[in-house]
Amino acid sequence: MTVQESELFTLTGAERELLPSDREVAAYAERGWYLSGKIFTDAETDLLESASERFYAGHRDRTLPTRPPKLAYWEPEHGPVQRHNDYIHYEDDTIAAILRKPVLGAIAARLAQADEIRAFQSTLIYKPPVAGEQSNIVPWHFDRHYWATCTSERMLTAFIPFHDCTVELGTITMVDGSHRWQETAVNDSTSLHFAERDRSQLDAMLDENARFNGTEVVKVPMEIPKGHVSFHHCRTYHGSGANVSDRPRRAISFHLQDGENRYREFLRSDGSTVSYNHDSLVRRTAEGTPDYSDPEFCPVLWRSS
Repeated sequence: MTVQESELFTLTGAERELLPSDREVAAYAERGWYLSGKIFTDAETDLLESASERFYAGHRDRTLPTRPPKLAYWEPEHGPVQRHNDYIHYEDDTIAAILRKPVLGAIAARLAQADEIRAFQSTLIYKPPVAGEQSNIVPWHFDRHYWATCTSERMLTAFIPFHDCTVELGTITMVDGSHRWQETAVNDSTSLHFAERDRSQLDAMLDENARFNGTEVVKVPMEIPKGHVSFHHCRTYHGSGANVSDRPRRAISFHLQDGENRYREFLRSDGSTVSYNHDSLVRRTAEGTPDYSDPEFCPVLWRSS
């Protein structure tokens, strides 16, 4: 490790106090979610908001070399719907620098019990203050379904609001302990992103899986103070409701992978190969497969010394 890398993966004393305790790591393993202490300063979250507004106005530090087939990418002509913009950590340097704050990766490493954490994907989200806007409602799903090309079962997501995030704003809501459920079935549709699937079918799948596992659906709305971050396991069911407040809900969904994650081929029943957006962007391994450790798109956020 170079001196520069050594400095990159170093925490201050105050940041070390933010790391989950053994008891909190055990609770994450049991419940599938974790709410951190204050990771980001008010200045940092305010900068995320101003940088996002600059992004919406057209600023880019770089653009993707090609447009993946299933890219989520709001543009002004799409109107006042919920906005999703993938690869914000690639296209905006200001946002990327804040997301790379070492303590965020260190907390993820503790929860995933991993020696290394890399970025996997990031999505800038804006939920407009329109109570009846159907695009604001995110149906029940878990992220591992549409990460079928990944080998890891330890991936997780950091949900980073730019302000106090409440039920009124349509905060993210977890289904307690659902990451430990056995699925009733895995079929071709489960490899699709929730935006490509029928909402009623997703709701029915949640209830069916709960019954199959002999348990109840226990929903936990995450009340997240400004600067705090909600983490959830890649198999934890989650969703979010309407924004019935008078202000937008702003956040980044930051998907994270452990250092052991690799690409794997995943076939549907018709023999077609499942692909993730990265597969048309990242460099190739010696075997010719997509490299999910490509530092351009999947930079290392934390590595244990």
